[in-house]
Amino acid sequence: MPEKDPLSYSLLTYAWVFCLSVFGGSAGYLRKIRSGLIARFSITELAGEWVISAFVGVVTFYLCEWSAMPGVLSAALIGIASHMGSRAIFILETAADRAFQRFIEARRP
Repeated sequence: MPEKDPLSYSLLTYAWVFCLSVFGGSAGYLRKIRSGLIARFSITELAGEWVISAFVGVVTFYLCEWSAMPGVLSAALIGIASHMGSRAIFILETAADRAFQRFIEARRP
């Protein structure tokens, strides 16, 4: 089977990833309002949450595809990561940094 690239997925696939991501981002935003982290509803903050969640959702989707996870597990991970928002970005950034450091250490003579 040929390896997939980002342009080989259908619009329907991206639509469900985006919808799951926005749903997760909305749930995360409502949690922030209920816990008092955000004083009141703001459409600009919600839109920002959606952008972050969509980014995290797509990155999570690509990681799930790369690791050949089943679709249902991918959907769950996309929803959870989207709900986490910027915390998920920080976790992915830390993991990527560690992997890069191991890669550099392995290449040193």
